[in-house]
Amino acid sequence: MPRTPDPRDHSPLVSIITPAYNTAPFVAATLESALAQTFGDFELVFVNDGSTDDTGAIADAFARRDPRVRVIHQKNRGISSARNAALAEARGEFVALLDSDDIWFPTYLGEQVAILERHPDIDVLSANAINLGGTFDGQPLLARPVTGGVQHLNLMTLVQAEDSLSILTIFRKGVLESIGLFDTNLRRSEDYDLWLRAANAGFGIAVNAVPLGLYRRRPDSISADETLMLTAIRKPLIKLRAECGDRPEIQAAIDAQLARFSQRATLLHARTALLQGDTAELAAHLSALAETTGAVRYRLARWLSDRAPSIACSGSTTSCARHS
Repeated sequence: MPRTPDPRDHSPLVSIITPAYNTAPFVAATLESALAQTFGDFELVFVNDGSTDDTGAIADAFARRDPRVRVIHQKNRGISSARNAALAEARGEFVALLDSDDIWFPTYLGEQVAILERHPDIDVLSANAINLGGTFDGQPLLARPVTGGVQHLNLMTLVQAEDSLSILTIFRKGVLESIGLFDTNLRRSEDYDLWLRAANAGFGIAVNAVPLGLYRRRPDSISADETLMLTAIRKPLIKLRAECGDRPEIQAAIDAQLARFSQRATLLHARTALLQGDTAELAAHLSALAETTGAVRYRLARWLSDRAPSIACSGSTTSCARHS
């Protein structure tokens, strides 16, 4: 008797890669959103990165239900390693990133693939999303119009606006063959590092301004801790700076960003010192801000901190946050 065709014998056009670590409350909705795509020529490579909850079991259930889903179980090695493990198994011409707590709208893949096929000059294509949860719940993730066409970005834009792209991104697999995989030394901002390397190598980067999914904001997520994020996002920029010795304008933009991130981190430390009632630490951070920025408001706040700390901080860290 003839054998029933197995979808796994077919090389799909798109490989969806989904790394996961302890996202059991959300992962079923994520996988359902992938299987509900109007574009069906895909495989989904799911990497359970050493989860200690039911994440792996939930993914296994989806794999039994749909042969397009394949699950890899590994010890916890971090998100870059998990993404790379999925990429090693990916067979598609395009690679789509789907984090294990985000949700795609049903037309996500169809719309993004259509854009890539119409625009051979685009190698990396991001999409806008809607925030799910958190302070900005219901608002667009990217600071761009909720409607509009495809916007091309260059390396300078990516350096100056680190939030130009979202994790809802699809790219040609050939990009990785040129610049390499995700940097396993990075456990955060590994996607930003990849986009910077791609742009620096001359690949076309663009973003679809139309929201095509939900970006979940969780209190326990990596991106929820701004201090950690500020530290993490510096690393890709420092790497890029070392590779741009012949592009002083890029190096200058990187230096400006690094200074901005440092200022923001110092401000956050000042807030922490205020909340903890540590006036000495607060004064030190305000002095550092005054020294690095030359802003009069920080000098005034430093002066007030010696005399009326609560007044100094209520009038400095909040107003400084609006100006930083």
